[in-house]
Amino acid sequence: MAESTKRDRRSRRRDDSQSDDVRPRRKSGERGSDGRRSYDIDMDRAERHERHRRKPEEREYRSKQRSRERSRSPERSQLRRRSRSPPPKRRRHSESTSRPSRRSRAPLPSQDASFRGGKEVATTDGPPVEKQKPNYKPTGLLAKEANTVAGTTRVLKYHEPPEARKPPAKERWRMYVFKQENLLDTIYLHQRSAWLMGRDEKVTDYLLEHPSASKQHAVIQFRHRTTTNEFGDKANKVKPYLIDLDSANGTKLNGKKIGASRYVELVDGDVVAFGDSEREYVMMLPPPEGKKADASGED
Repeated sequence: MAESTKRDRRSRRRDDSQSDDVRPRRKSGERGSDGRRSYDIDMDRAERHERHRRKPEEREYRSKQRSRERSRSPERSQLRRRSRSPPPKRRRHSESTSRPSRRSRAPLPSQDASFRGGKEVATTDGPPVEKQKPNYKPTGLLAKEANTVAGTTRVLKYHEPPEARKPPAKERWRMYVFKQENLLDTIYLHQRSAWLMGRDEKVTDYLLEHPSASKQHAVIQFRHRTTTNEFGDKANKVKPYLIDLDSANGTKLNGKKIGASRYVELVDGDVVAFGDSEREYVMMLPPPEGKKADASGED
């Protein structure tokens, strides 16, 4: 009985496979004449049955033909191109991961180049620019703070330079004060190194009474100077100089107005005037006492 049932099943399968192309299509779930439910057979299933019936040579030919048709269709080729992704790159183990990196001994880039993003600044062919050297000379700010008169808050406009010197005893410089032809006063300049002239009684060394004079008008300063002659011989000498302290009405030397804050050398016989005053201050350098006695003996 078992063998007969197996044979019946095989025969039924053959009949079904042979009658697939002949049978009319039925709706899914519709009953046939034999009372069994039959379902629509897809085209893929029909092709599958047909492949099994074909010879192996014909199958290989058909499969190659299908692959050619797929490769020729533009839509599938575009899909393939899109779907193709570059192969993943294999990571190579460099020696730097295993060994510590050595520090470069090359010179570091300049600060200017690093500031400009690594771009080297074009250098000119001309001579190198000299850097400004530090200036250690006194600015005068400390002297201004300390250059005040005791007991007052008044600041002096002038302070003596480092080369200030008192004239030697043999050079007895004097200044004679005249008003027209009348001698009013005599100033013995050789007694000190600097003389401040002005209207301020608490600050000045010599009082100027004229209203056109400033409170701190001008200074007569003795300075030590070194001169060299045409033969290269050096001579040291203390000479008198006149400087105007930015006065309102200025200072005149031999009838000409001098510049402010500049030293002007004074010589024997020069005439100085302060402001609009009519008084004249005459510089005199009397001869030494020995020469004066010799001159009187010759007469």
